[in-house]
Amino acid sequence: MLFTPYKGNGFSLPNRIVMPPMTRARAGSGNVATSLMAEYYAQRASAGLIISEGTQISQQGQGYAWTPGIYTSEQVEGWKLVTQAIHNAGGRVYAQLWHVGRVSHFSLQPNNALPISSSALQAKGVKVFIDPDSNGPENGVGQMVQHSMPRAMSVNEVDLVIEEFRLGARNAKLAGFNGVELHAANGYLINQFIDSGSNIRHDQYGGNLENRLRFLKEVVIAVKSELPIENIGIRIAPLTKLQGTEDKTPEATYLAVANLLDKLGVGYIHVAEADWEDAPIMTNGFKEALRLIFGGTLIYSGKYNLQKAQIALQNNWADLIGFGRPFIANPDLPFKLAHGVPLTEPISEHFFGGTRIGYTDYPKVAHYNLSGKI
Repeated sequence: MLFTPYKGNGFSLPNRIVMPPMTRARAGSGNVATSLMAEYYAQRASAGLIISEGTQISQQGQGYAWTPGIYTSEQVEGWKLVTQAIHNAGGRVYAQLWHVGRVSHFSLQPNNALPISSSALQAKGVKVFIDPDSNGPENGVGQMVQHSMPRAMSVNEVDLVIEEFRLGARNAKLAGFNGVELHAANGYLINQFIDSGSNIRHDQYGGNLENRLRFLKEVVIAVKSELPIENIGIRIAPLTKLQGTEDKTPEATYLAVANLLDKLGVGYIHVAEADWEDAPIMTNGFKEALRLIFGGTLIYSGKYNLQKAQIALQNNWADLIGFGRPFIANPDLPFKLAHGVPLTEPISEHFFGGTRIGYTDYPKVAHYNLSGKI
């Protein structure tokens, strides 16, 4: 099933393999996407769908050095290079719209201000990547530091960030993306509003579950004023505790999220499962409940291999499967999976920042015959 076409909810895909968002920290001056990035994504255009690395909707939304933005005209022009390269190679790509919220450092913020969040709560031990000496991504030299203490957003600031998400969607359309994914996972801003452990507000955006979901709801409504609702997806991480976010009743909370998104009519939910060794296991019962509640497309990512992917598709838990790190070192991953070609292992020291080494220099399979020999 993994290699069969998929149609529905605004999609017409040649296969069910997704390249999920992966931060690679190679944006140029002004956080502009570059021709090197265009080459990297075009090499991987055989994926049924590519979802871009997180792209911040404002300078305030940036949490790591050298990540691309989508809030200036120069950034839009940079992303046009990427989308055109992908489309010319026969691919499809969504932009992941990103605001990190508290997971930032004052040195990345406008005027060295404190980062913002749902509440003035700092997640101890959560680090961000900064470039204190402005070396640029080519040198790949940065520093991991504890994220700065955030301040709670005013209601007026909530409105301003919702507007930034809307403008991000507009810019994504101008840049040639096929749709957008809203990053509501991994402890970033939308997630900071959803989870009870990171939201201690006492206004309409905090307290009970309906209030904690209000920010997500209003962001989706704003974004759908710019794009068809079926071309909008949401990434969630229901059971993780990444970046210090934790919910007291995660399954109930995220089934409520799915119900909200179903009513809004979004095209897909992208579920980020465990991608580290000691993460909690997502039960099959939860996956089945999610399927019953949400009528759109379901994408799952997180330590998937061919066998695990086929099981998820056969059990109707998922419609599409994301393969993250395997795509780093295997630009022709769909071909390799389909023909049983051994996968190349990525070089972790080149994950973030640097040049083309460990980025665009992984080779594709030069020749293959049905005997299985390269």
